[in-house]
Amino acid sequence: MQEQNRSRTALSTAYLRAAHQLLDSKPLILDDPIALPLLGQGAANRIQSDTSKYFSSGCLALRSHVLLRSRFAEDQLESALKRGVRQFVLIGAGFDTFCLRQPSWASELTIVEVDHPNTQQRKRTMIADSNLSLPSNVHFADIDFERESLRNGLIRVGVRFDQPTFFSWLGVTMYLTGPAIDATLGCITEFPRGSEAVITFLQPPRSAQSPTNDLANRVSEVGEPFICYFTPEEFTNKLLTAGFHEIHQLSSAQAASYVSENPNPLPIPASINIVSAIISSAPSCMNLTPRSTRTEPARPTSTSHGSGSMHRWA
Repeated sequence: MQEQNRSRTALSTAYLRAAHQLLDSKPLILDDPIALPLLGQGAANRIQSDTSKYFSSGCLALRSHVLLRSRFAEDQLESALKRGVRQFVLIGAGFDTFCLRQPSWASELTIVEVDHPNTQQRKRTMIADSNLSLPSNVHFADIDFERESLRNGLIRVGVRFDQPTFFSWLGVTMYLTGPAIDATLGCITEFPRGSEAVITFLQPPRSAQSPTNDLANRVSEVGEPFICYFTPEEFTNKLLTAGFHEIHQLSSAQAASYVSENPNPLPIPASINIVSAIISSAPSCMNLTPRSTRTEPARPTSTSHGSGSMHRWA
């Protein structure tokens, strides 16, 4: 898969966050004043000239999902600081803006963004072109997963494995093989008690007319096909097997609370596949019977992340 395809999906996600600032009613799910400036001059005009696309049913649902996952992750991160977490690692960070708009409570964090070297170089250029500056507590871990493991990359940039750490891994697992997902989870669970990960996954399409199929077709056309699908039970069991204990999936009711005060709220996605998983001293999640991972299409068993990159969209 070519780097231009990686950038395309990363930019599409960034444009969804920017469209939220420009087109949606307040209060916003995610208040992101950096989203538009980071995209550069002309971004607002491009969004406003194509409002029919941004208000299509599919785009509304996808925008809602992208915003909910970021808002939920950032809320969980704030709570994690009370447990002593002082490291924040974004795996497949893309053009996420938290590091550039971080609230005052984040000043105690060491923030590490993990992504392909080319994606991170493009982000650095966008930051400079927008006259923004990278805060001193932010570090880029440029990792090509075809040549370096997540663990070795984190060690290289100084991440401490003896400190409780918060991980955000959003819009990535559906692009990876099962062994690659297991390898990343295995790295995360090397961190001590109190560490947490917020992760998204993709459920199998319910029918041929499912929005999941439509999105799968679109990302496949740009060279980023979905590979792994999980039911909630399957993904919870994968997390338990990896070594997590306290597992919580964002519910429809909780998602609705983020938009309850909005006069024109975005739709709540039919399937909310956003999970928080915490490493603690004893399991507190219900025991689930293991089920096999669903994979489409079949790929050779390997610990490779496919193209050496982390993706982000679904």
